[in-house]
Amino acid sequence: MPELQGFAPPYTPSGRSALIPDPPWFYSGDLLTVEYRTDPENVRAILPADVDLAPEDPGAVAMIWADWQSCSGSFEELLDPARSQYKEAFAVVRCQYEGVTYSRCVLIWVTSDFAIARGVHQGYPKKLGSIHQTRPMPYGQGAPRVDVGGRFGATLAAYDHRLAQAAITITGPSETNGFVNALPMLHHRQVRPIERDAEGWALDEVLTMSGATFEAGPAWQAAVDDFRLWDSPWDELHSLLPARDIIGGYYRQVGTSWNGGTTLAHR
Repeated sequence: MPELQGFAPPYTPSGRSALIPDPPWFYSGDLLTVEYRTDPENVRAILPADVDLAPEDPGAVAMIWADWQSCSGSFEELLDPARSQYKEAFAVVRCQYEGVTYSRCVLIWVTSDFAIARGVHQGYPKKLGSIHQTRPMPYGQGAPRVDVGGRFGATLAAYDHRLAQAAITITGPSETNGFVNALPMLHHRQVRPIERDAEGWALDEVLTMSGATFEAGPAWQAAVDDFRLWDSPWDELHSLLPARDIIGGYYRQVGTSWNGGTTLAHR
């Protein structure tokens, strides 16, 4: 019998039914970012025991909305937009592992099953959500421009409960798109044992990864006109990472790719 094929389930003889294709994966999209500070104790509480707070500005958080178009190396998804377009909203903190400072995604919602499957592979804690953000357009009055005065909004909901919203106005060029999400990522891949009386993890890895390639348009700083977080019966965004004060807002159009990471520990 031939070996079943596919990068991820479901595995079939042809591999065509796999939820996600083999890497590399390419991404092009718009990022709306609000950076803020919470109490460092809140960040500490959501980090695993083997990960420490970042030594500088340990309470800094980035809440990011992304409107993505993505594809594999065949680029065939671009002609079937339902397989390439999705949105995500995610909270990033910084942390330190074995003396090195990393960025870490601690909460994330996405709008498609293939994005969740990629997240499982990469160690992102992805959940389904309803995500919307203002799209820029180069013509007409129905959309803002990516330029000074451009106004953009973004919302996040899950299970019909609003969890976050933001509104920004671009004020001028920026040297960066913020600092919280500017480092290689540090994630854990962990799976519980199948036996109900077993303790610990069946899979327990510490991973790091970053983009294989990156290009971007100008970074823009923005005034944060509105930023609010909420909880729901099933999500704890406000309780886990409440906003104490706003650092700033940013907007940038980017392109990146992913083609593997590095295992730092396998326990």
